[in-house]
Amino acid sequence: MKRTRIAALDVGTTKVCTIMADIAGGSGLRILGVGIAPSHGLQKGLVVNVNEAKESIRESVRKAERSAGFKLESAYVGVTGRHVSSVNNRGVVAITRNDQLVRGEDLKRVLEVARSIKVPSDQRLLHVIPRTYIVDGQEGVKNPVGMHGFRLDVETHIITAGITSVQNLTKCIRGVGVEIDDLVLEPLASAEAVLTDEEKMNGVMLADIGGGTTDIAVFKNNSIYHTSILPVAGHQITQDISVGLGLAFDLAEEMKKKYGNVLPYQDEKDDADKTLTEDGHSVSYRDLSEIIRIRVEELLRLVVLELPRTDYASLIPSGLVITGGTANLPGIAELGRQATRLPTRIGIPFNLYGVSDTLSDPAYATSVGLLVWKMNHQDTQTWQSKSGANGFMSRVFRMFS
Repeated sequence: MKRTRIAALDVGTTKVCTIMADIAGGSGLRILGVGIAPSHGLQKGLVVNVNEAKESIRESVRKAERSAGFKLESAYVGVTGRHVSSVNNRGVVAITRNDQLVRGEDLKRVLEVARSIKVPSDQRLLHVIPRTYIVDGQEGVKNPVGMHGFRLDVETHIITAGITSVQNLTKCIRGVGVEIDDLVLEPLASAEAVLTDEEKMNGVMLADIGGGTTDIAVFKNNSIYHTSILPVAGHQITQDISVGLGLAFDLAEEMKKKYGNVLPYQDEKDDADKTLTEDGHSVSYRDLSEIIRIRVEELLRLVVLELPRTDYASLIPSGLVITGGTANLPGIAELGRQATRLPTRIGIPFNLYGVSDTLSDPAYATSVGLLVWKMNHQDTQTWQSKSGANGFMSRVFRMFS
């Protein structure tokens, strides 16, 4: 049985996660090695210190290689940050051949028209994703090749990224001897790991709340509808705890993870009024949880404001799926339901086997999703991907040579 080795590298604000795996025929994804290291040199998903970021990546890669037993040569890499932007755009072409048959080259032409948008000089195309095709007014066509028609339209979701931000990230990764197979927007990757096909068809919103950013993706009719990145996430919660309770940032982070609960009033009164002691510092459990609740509720309201339409119930009947490290806060799904009035659940990567015990956690949605992205798109990454991500990457790489 032919096996294809693949790897993912998620360089986040809080951690760097490297996963090495293989795809074995139809049996899915088998995890061979995992390397997790604390992240240094990044803020809000952006590299701010190349040397520190490079060392964090090197440590993560080394751990994964030790676990898998072979050297990592290349990986799929996630991209996030405030520099990312997106827009939906339409392209249209005429089918002028005598047989009026839509062919592969017509898809290339119509996507070329759709991607002809004005992109700022400091941005480059990252993804050009076809959402749906229309043939002579017939909507909802997923693959028009072989159909007859005079006119072909395409609705696309176009994602751009800041050239210097991606340059800095790729420089760090290539600096430790790892090549880049493709760049993938992180919420698209996370969605592959935690959303079901039914949710994506009905309409669903994903909020991947990490350390530095909250990555958002909205799906409808099994295609991407909207993406955005909020520069507010877990670190802002920790910062509020640090300031509000007079704790060092690292201690505030530790207490958030160890004791944090966004709905403390659901506990027994005796528990809610208890005092927590850590490293000689004592704080009120109620005060800690109240700070977390206020910040998380504010963040969830910001997430819903990113929806491009106000009739939430009809756009996303499947509701909100929260993933990322912050999704581990007890009570966050219930608070999500209260704050947004939407069905809310926690997104955990599924369908994993191999040495994957640690990955069944919302914190690793992007890391796992990068692998699933490759697995699900290996036969369909044709022109649009190469013109978007790979063409963008080749330009970036030339600047390093």
